Amino acid sequence: MVDPRRLHLYLVTDPVLCGPRGVPETCRVALAAGVGTVQLRDKTASTRDLLRSAEALLEICRRSGALFIVNDRLDVAMASGADGVHLGQDDMPAGRARELLGPGPVLGVSVRTVEEAVRAREDGADYLAANLVFSTDTKTGLGHPLGIDGLRALRESTDLPLVAIGGLKASNAGEVMAAGADGIAVVSAIMASDDVPRAVAELIAALEEPGTTG
Repeated sequence: MVDPRRLHLYLVTDPVLCGPRGVPETCRVALAAGVGTVQLRDKTASTRDLLRSAEALLEICRRSGALFIVNDRLDVAMASGADGVHLGQDDMPAGRARELLGPGPVLGVSVRTVEEAVRAREDGADYLAANLVFSTDTKTGLGHPLGIDGLRALRESTDLPLVAIGGLKASNAGEVMAAGADGIAVVSAIMASDDVPRAVAELIAALEEPGTTG
């Protein structure tokens, strides 16, 4: 099981949102400001380019003592020496991924239902991501957002570290932490920011002062 403190603020990359600043520089600045985990996510890159990006980001994360995770691509995660891989429900089954990874690397799984959360734990997941807590343009095709009630149901179903993803920002980070999340995963809140250190600082401040869920 991964240390939940490393998942407190989890950055998912987007090569478009970060603009000319680029993914590596955005991650470097974000890590220096306090991000604990970086996930490389690029649905359009070739395998060769994705591996090159993974190797570059791994080096940056190593220097910061942060976790480095590859989205979807188990082959790239293993070839690059990443700390682990994050899988969705339409990716390689988590149980098979765990067999290939062995016991050491981190395995994260996106879930939306209690049944998926229970199965992911049985399959060897180290942490879960509550997928689409609030609506966001960076995630489509998942149906209605889980909302706070859905997040709370997932929290009550598992003892694994739980990261909330989908529409997370400083104004709602405290709310999801109060509902039981161990951390938040963000894309645009950092990748699209004109002031990355400030964006990270605001998110961390919100995480450290959880709100109420009513």
